[in-house]
Amino acid sequence: MALLITDECINCDVCEPECPNEAISMGAEIYEIDPNKCTECVGHFDEPQCVQLCPVACIPIHPDFTESREQLWAKYRRLTQQAAPALPES
Repeated sequence: MALLITDECINCDVCEPECPNEAISMGAEIYEIDPNKCTECVGHFDEPQCVQLCPVACIPIHPDFTESREQLWAKYRRLTQQAAPALPES
């Protein structure tokens, strides 16, 4: 499951720097979460950091992106492999 920032967002800027997957960015009017990068912090933290820090509680589960814990782990592994620099050949 990915998370979603609703229009109740006050653009307080606390969520974006806390996202370990860089899934949060400023949209046209409010912050947005890229569901292809959001793992709900699986692989990084026990709880989604954006949800814990949000002062207006405007970050629910995205209803269009339901994923199991195993799928979130697979997404985390894929994202970390893409981010890892290639090792030089010997």
